[in-house]
Amino acid sequence: MRGLEPVPSGEITPLPTYLNRRALVQAALAVGSLGATGAIYRRLNRPGVAELDTPELAVVGAPPASRGTPADASAAFRVDEPMTPASSVSGYNNFYEFTTDKEGVAEAARGFAARPWQVAVGGMVQKPRTFDIDALRKAFPTEERVYRMRCVEAWSMVIPWAGFPLASLLKTVEPMGGARYVAFETLLAPDRMPGQRRRVLDWPYVEGLRIDEAMHPLTLIAVGLFGRELPPQNGAPLRLVVPWKYGFKGIKSIVKITVTAEQPPTTWNAQAPHEYGFFANVNPEVDHPRWSQATEQRIGESGRRRTLPFNGYAEQVAHLYSGMDLRMNF
Repeated sequence: MRGLEPVPSGEITPLPTYLNRRALVQAALAVGSLGATGAIYRRLNRPGVAELDTPELAVVGAPPASRGTPADASAAFRVDEPMTPASSVSGYNNFYEFTTDKEGVAEAARGFAARPWQVAVGGMVQKPRTFDIDALRKAFPTEERVYRMRCVEAWSMVIPWAGFPLASLLKTVEPMGGARYVAFETLLAPDRMPGQRRRVLDWPYVEGLRIDEAMHPLTLIAVGLFGRELPPQNGAPLRLVVPWKYGFKGIKSIVKITVTAEQPPTTWNAQAPHEYGFFANVNPEVDHPRWSQATEQRIGESGRRRTLPFNGYAEQVAHLYSGMDLRMNF
């Protein structure tokens, strides 16, 4: 099993734009067709995605904004694969609070104000607190982590996030002994997030982790990417990043974090429990009911690649699920 290794410098994937949701599902089903793969690649690499234009961050070891190479951060938090360009990461994204159109989410989120912003951290903790976003940023220095991101729709990226370990925040509020889970909630503001005016999902978006998952060193609260602040379409001003889980676990624009003894509801699990499990660990042996999870389309590559258990982080996280049936607890 390959672990986390440094990213070679100077390797950047080509600039792509992307297929819509239906075409991506079709791509996942077309694994055996070389002709289909070639057509998919050509469509995935159309030019014209806007560049990232958010303010620079004070990031430990961050690369210059004009360079797509990784920072000199700990090799424990970097993968040995080329990074997806910032223009691609910010140009195509799922964020239903704004729109269900991946290619239109950047425009739909344009002008979204991520300040002022507060996040309440409470529940089963000794020291509940409400943090202003700027105070939170000062309290927890920002570092860079280059992680794989695997969407449940069978496409993937490699992204240099900027943020701080969720464990650092949780330790500050001192979870109680009976705490077993951590719940998260997105901003509910239909006047600012037009997608919430439609009952596409049950708003607000909610997510959750077991507390051992939340405290794992890989689990990140991201405030930026590519050395710049998160743009609205990527979850400004802060989002969850859990790299061994499917991307829908990465809740965006967080306003509430609650430590609890009970497993919290999560939006996609409530929407379709037979398709989206609470754990949502990347598992190539457990297919989505409508497509295979055995392979993925890495954005910028011409062919499909084999999906790795736990998205390639098995050496770091597999022990968290020792003894569990990962087909039942998917």
